Amino acid sequence: MKNLKLKAARAGLDMSQDDLAKAVGVSRQTISSIEKGDYNPTINLCINICKTLHKTLDDLFWETEA
Repeated sequence: MKNLKLKAARAGLDMSQDDLAKAVGVSRQTISSIEKGDYNPTINLCINICKTLHKTLDDLFWETEA
């Protein structure tokens, strides 16, 4: 499932995928894969992404029922 919440939070801070990737120590392709739903990040990576984007795990990675 695509992670549109992550993409929106990143864009809201005017960060590119590359900016976020550098901030959390991964490749731009990893961030792209997470946003596309092709890669499930480790909990440590999720936490680093949340800290960087000033969001909680629930904000970015918790799936709500539609």
